[in-house]
Amino acid sequence: MPRLMLLDTASLYFRAFYGVPDSIRRTDGTPVNAVRGLMDMIARLITDYEATHLVACWDNDWRPGWRVDLIPSYKSHRVAEIVQAGPDVEIVPDPLEAQIPLIRHVLGLAGIAIAGVDEHEADDVVGTYASKAPMPVDVVTGDRDLFQLVDDEREVRVIYTARGMKNLEVVTDVVVVEKYRVLPQRYADFATLRGDASDGLPGVAGIGEKTAASLLAEHGSLAGLLEAAEDPDGGLSASVRAKLDAAADYLKVAPAVVNVVRDLGVPTLDAAGAGLRPVTGEARAELERLATEWNLGGSVKRLLDALDVVR
Repeated sequence: MPRLMLLDTASLYFRAFYGVPDSIRRTDGTPVNAVRGLMDMIARLITDYEATHLVACWDNDWRPGWRVDLIPSYKSHRVAEIVQAGPDVEIVPDPLEAQIPLIRHVLGLAGIAIAGVDEHEADDVVGTYASKAPMPVDVVTGDRDLFQLVDDEREVRVIYTARGMKNLEVVTDVVVVEKYRVLPQRYADFATLRGDASDGLPGVAGIGEKTAASLLAEHGSLAGLLEAAEDPDGGLSASVRAKLDAAADYLKVAPAVVNVVRDLGVPTLDAAGAGLRPVTGEARAELERLATEWNLGGSVKRLLDALDVVR
């Protein structure tokens, strides 16, 4: 059965960079740990989850100006001059920056489609493909923002990497409800109310996870909650009404920032070359040459072996 896998690519190569020793280098000293780690991740993912199609979704702009214009604090902490290095920091360290061209080259040789859209994040590309896909979808990410895409009825789930590749979590409707007490289609509303420090979203002061979930359960959606706040008979306490009123400016713009875009003009899966297939001919020979020249070790073989058995 066809199954599409959508990679939040930067999330994965950051994780590979920080998870694989940086002592793994080419003979000239160029680091290759992110390249090797990413290839191993992809090989395992397509094997374990039986992907037949794959798109490596790209951050053409990881902090789009239009989102920053709406909420200036959006991801602002990630562009500070001094930050604590880690997989959730978007400032690309020089040793990782040096590997990104090779990552794109290797993915191209392996026949793995890459898709990005100017002025948009990989999340938006993922959201568009997941919403249009004519087949079941696995979204691979360490970003819980993409839980809003989970949809059991359409067979869209998230393979969540936050706890590492050895502890992958398959996120379905039930998992989202168990974790947050909201359905996935209300997750963006929930995140808007609660806020998210990792994205620089302030949320509504005084409304945490439990209160956000309860309010959405009672009023159905953020829009329904805001309608109730304007109605003297809307059933909201004076305290909650005051908190929503204090955050009115934020609540007007936050949904456009938090909701992923689902209607970008991306290539079709066929046009993007998303169908996985064995690597043959000159491309295979070049990958095998790179394995030696760039000290990519067994990661090339593992990726080729995984692609050889895709059905």
